Amino acid sequence: MAYNLSETAAGDPVYHAPNGLNYIAGGNLANCTLPACPVQLSVYGYRASLPFSATLIALYALCAVAQTYLGVRYKTWSFMAAMLLGCLTEILGYVGRIIMWNNPWDSNGFIMQIVLITIGPVFFSAAIYVQLYQLAIYISASASRFAPKLFWWVFIPCDIVSLILQAVGGAMSSSSNGNSSVGVNIALAGLAIQVATLVMFIVATLDYAWLSRGVASEKKSTLQFKLFAGSLGAATILILIRCTYRVYELSQGYSRDSKALRDQPLFIGLEGVMVILAAWCLVVAHPGPVFKSRKGGLVEKQKMAGSEEAVV
Repeated sequence: MAYNLSETAAGDPVYHAPNGLNYIAGGNLANCTLPACPVQLSVYGYRASLPFSATLIALYALCAVAQTYLGVRYKTWSFMAAMLLGCLTEILGYVGRIIMWNNPWDSNGFIMQIVLITIGPVFFSAAIYVQLYQLAIYISASASRFAPKLFWWVFIPCDIVSLILQAVGGAMSSSSNGNSSVGVNIALAGLAIQVATLVMFIVATLDYAWLSRGVASEKKSTLQFKLFAGSLGAATILILIRCTYRVYELSQGYSRDSKALRDQPLFIGLEGVMVILAAWCLVVAHPGPVFKSRKGGLVEKQKMAGSEEAVV
């Protein structure tokens, strides 16, 4: 459908309504609301799904409760902190989506969802990365190609760099209402680093699985360990799929001509569903039941060169 449009000096669209009033449909001075302006003139071109956003908020809240219980019970403080930060970030991001459901041109809602939903999975990735170190200590540190602590010093710094770039890029994009190509490129760089880090993690995990294939078979044969390993692998793949989608989505920028950006079912399936499934996989893949006793003490202390101790 064709709309009567012009542009401000800054290049933001101006909608000339049939009643003779003019509304700015983009940028920091946007004053469009529903039903004064057609939703197709908003950045996303649709109203964010209220039922989906509300459902995810509830599921992330339940996930946070489960992670708090397990974290306190097994004293897995760093894992719990990463998961709670991820859940809280996602909850606030989807609150932003609800604000945009009410008004697709609301700048506060746009800022919340573009920054927080973008960076949320970084915290879940961090929770995944610490598991390879713990896994190597639990099964056999000597079977690892590298000192297990190296897994911390490679993957966690990469995750932090990815977080910073995505946060900065998202903030720049949100402050310009999606018009900053520099912000988009910075966020893309952060997402690309996250994808590369996840791929490196998968390769490192498969490498360790191969090298340790004949070690501690009794530990790896239990149903509990198989559920842990399967869920951890599933969470990794789900986040990788999500990040690949976001690279594709942002590669077209925040242009109103971007088909990926304006495709809500694609966002729901490859962003929302992928990440919430990963978050719940990490409830099943919680390190406590596998690596620690019911009382929260270490199942065992394994000695290795450098006297490393298993701590999550």
